[in-house]
Amino acid sequence: MILAVTAGKGGVGKSTVAYNLAAELGGVAVDADLGMADLPSTRGPDLHDVLAGRASPLEAVQQVGSVSILPCGRSLAGARATDPAALVDVVESVGKRYGCVVIDTPAGLRSDAGVPLLAADACLLVTRPTRPAVADAVRARELARVVETPLVRVALNRVVPSRVGKETGRERRLADALGAPVRKIPESETVARAQRSGQPVRAVDSTAMAAEQFERLASEVERALA
Repeated sequence: MILAVTAGKGGVGKSTVAYNLAAELGGVAVDADLGMADLPSTRGPDLHDVLAGRASPLEAVQQVGSVSILPCGRSLAGARATDPAALVDVVESVGKRYGCVVIDTPAGLRSDAGVPLLAADACLLVTRPTRPAVADAVRARELARVVETPLVRVALNRVVPSRVGKETGRERRLADALGAPVRKIPESETVARAQRSGQPVRAVDSTAMAAEQFERLASEVERALA
């Protein structure tokens, strides 16, 4: 299973969702945002090295805490030396070895946003409960349609906790507009602590509402792609 996690704009929590989904699914998180990498990493070869032919995909996979990650370099020079078109083969190679891959894609409609979608079996769209974020999400949804990557779920991120268990007309309209069921992820200090420590939410507090929602989201994705 190869899942691309995408978003219409930055700042909606796309990387956080991708990282936690990889943890819940027991897969490899691939940081495919070549110019603005955000997932945790350690020393060693990264995706820049792989796409420049300096390392193989499997030797670049690192164990960061409880999550396997193929990290991305942070330098612009490293990004310029890559061949983004090779990402499809890289992801397929990692998928054959590990079974499950979650790709953290570039946000928005940049020219390199479509390649990770092409590499995926399906995608998940992250947005926030604000009008501008939803408008951008609709445009990102159109890109997924253009490259014919099915959308399996929408993660509505940073929702007021008291509203997580309540279905409203807004969520139903969002699901209809984007063409996929919506799973709400709450605004949470636990998520913030997990981000600061570079860990998935479950490793910080497995009883937190956010941990439960990420677990449910992962189960829904698995069932949709079974």
